[in-house]
Formats: sequence, structure tokens, C-alpha cells
Amino acid sequence: MSRTVHSYPFGPAVGMELHPKYAELRRTEPVARVRMPYGGEGWLVTRYADAKVVLTDPRFSMAEGAGKDIPRATEVPPEPGGLLALDPPEHSRLRKLLAKAFTARRIEAARPAVTALVNELVDDMLAKGSPADLRTHLALPLPMTVISDMLGVPHEDQALFGVFADTLMSAGRYTPAEIENATNDFMAYLADLVAQRRENPTDDVLGALVQARDDTDRLSEHELLVLAGGLLVGGHETTANHIGNFVYLLLEDRSRYEAIIADPGLIPAVVDELLRFAPLTTMSGFTRIATEDVQLGDVTVRAGEGVVLSFAVPNRDEEVFPDPERVDFHRERNPHLGLGHGVHHCLGAQLARMELQVTLRVLAERLPDLRLAVAPAELRWKTGMLVRGLEELPVLW
Repeated sequence: MSRTVHSYPFGPAVGMELHPKYAELRRTEPVARVRMPYGGEGWLVTRYADAKVVLTDPRFSMAEGAGKDIPRATEVPPEPGGLLALDPPEHSRLRKLLAKAFTARRIEAARPAVTALVNELVDDMLAKGSPADLRTHLALPLPMTVISDMLGVPHEDQALFGVFADTLMSAGRYTPAEIENATNDFMAYLADLVAQRRENPTDDVLGALVQARDDTDRLSEHELLVLAGGLLVGGHETTANHIGNFVYLLLEDRSRYEAIIADPGLIPAVVDELLRFAPLTTMSGFTRIATEDVQLGDVTVRAGEGVVLSFAVPNRDEEVFPDPERVDFHRERNPHLGLGHGVHHCLGAQLARMELQVTLRVLAERLPDLRLAVAPAELRWKTGMLVRGLEELPVLW
């Protein structure tokens, strides 16, 4: 049977909206053939049930696409050696090295320090006066500082990995040459930090990775650098954008913000509902390659073919989430995929949740009059990027 090949993405990402083509395909063609911006054609999955299969079935491999010209949304193929370019058992080995730094107990123990940091950043924003850009004053520096402290990266170097994160998340904004140059510069910077720790061992996460490289677990040097870079980028880029996007959604319909002012105990549920509702990416994320023929609905995905999905799309599946286009802080059940699923479930999920919860709690307590400084239609959203977020978030109080 001949199938329509849809050109992907379907159109520019607009704010927190999903292109209506996703919902149409979920109803009529839940596993659809698409032509990706780079690497040719693949399959796009839009139903929740199919997404969970792709995320958990070991026949869909992340490692098979590493370093190869596969169907994808980004200019350059995924870098081999990182957690998102590996399958078990190699993935399990590296994840185990890092997991102890992100346990629920350790993250909860860090909550007071993160709360103090958010209050300090809010103090600085208040001192500079209203209006202010909440992205510059809070959304960016909070996760940057937290992940820098965990890895042991000097605060004065944060701007360097901020530039690298921008290029890594490019979906048309930067050329392959610019991405390669930024990557080389960043790897050289990380190699210098590693050399410092070999000379003077530290007890931070980067120090532990260096010890693992040189001790029993035998990380390769490339694995060490890619893991460290991935932690720095993943530890701040996603959370920074989510802070801005969440605050935007709360202030765009201010009854949502008033709900957490009235009942701060609602905040964990608010964070999870916004993780479900708020699209983190402008299009699909990492491609998985079928290692053998797999049946998905009425489609046979052939060995060697690529499958892509955007987590926000199955999170709007009405068969799982009643009235999915409505933000509902009182959902009885919310098994969203906002932080991934399966072996590649976000390593820093507990940390991201905690940072988001703390940020919303401090804002609700200290800035009950917080509101957007401009009309929602006047806000500028990033373009040419894989991650969805605001260029700035001007607010008043």
C-alpha cells in the first residue's frame, strides 16, 4: 500500500501550541511516514501506546543511529558515547555510574540549598526593579548554577557551556561548521577540567567520572567527555526553558497562578501537569532505529528504518488524558511522558522536578502580584532551535 510521505516538521512551532497535524495523524495515521529535515525518511509516532512501545522495546535502538546520517531533526548526527546514543548493557553501565548523584534522597537533601538560591536570585531581581526579564534573572542562572555545583564547574565558566548548549540544540539556527567548532571548543574546555581533577582529585560528579575513567569502570576518555558535556547541557537547558514556559503558562491564564498562591500544596501536581502539557521541543527528538522488523499498529517498521516522536504529542492523547488540551491541576491520573520513559527516562528527572517545584513555590510566596509585562502575543519565542522556549520573559509585580 502506498503511503503519503509528510514533510516534517509540519510548520513553525508557535508558543506552547502543537501543530494540529499531530492530532489529525493520531486519529487517521498514528504511525505516519515523514521526510525529516536531515537524513531522509522515517516513521512518526503520535499515539501514547505506540510511543511507549518505541521507548521500551529493545528492538528500537538509540546506539544504531549514533554518528550516522539517519532521519533526524538536527544538523549533525547524534554524538557516539553519550547516554542518549547508547543501548543496554553499555547504557546501563554508564547510567549506573551517574545514578548515585541523582537519587531521590540526594535531590531532596539539596532542596534547602536550591530554595536559598532561588530566593537569592529573586532578591537580585527585586533589587533591580520592575519590569524585569525573569528568564535572565531566574530561569537561566538557577539550573546553570545547580548543575555547575554538582559537577564542580566554576560559575564564571557558565556562559561557555551556555553557548555550547545553544549550538547543540540547533534545528537550523547554526551551520554544521559552527556546531563542530563549538563542540571542539567545549570538549577542549572539559578536557582541561578533567586534567585538573587528575592532578587534584575532587569529590564532585566530574571528579567521580574521572576516577571511574582511571579505575575499575574504565570509561573511555571520549565517554568521559561526552558524559560530562551531556550532563552540563541536559542539566540546565531543559529546566531553564521549562521554568520560563511554566511561568508563562501560569501568567497567561492568571487563574492558574492564583491557584498555587491559594494552595501551595498543589505545586507538585502543577509541575507534573505542566510537564505533560508544555512541549519541550519544537519537533521530534532523538531517532531510534529498528534492529529488526517491528509491528506498530498497522505499520511494519522494517529493520534499519528510523522512528521519531515528540513527547508532547502522546501527552495529548485523549485515550489516556481526558480533555488533553486543557491544563488541569487536578487530574486523578497523569502518566505523562514529559521526562521520557524506559531505559532513557531522564536521569535528572528528580532534580528537574525539585527545581521547578521550588521555583514556583518561591514565586507564589514572594511575588503574588507577578504578571506579564507585555501581552502574550508580544512575547518572542526562539526560532531555529530544537528546544522550545522564550527569548525573554518580561514580568511586573
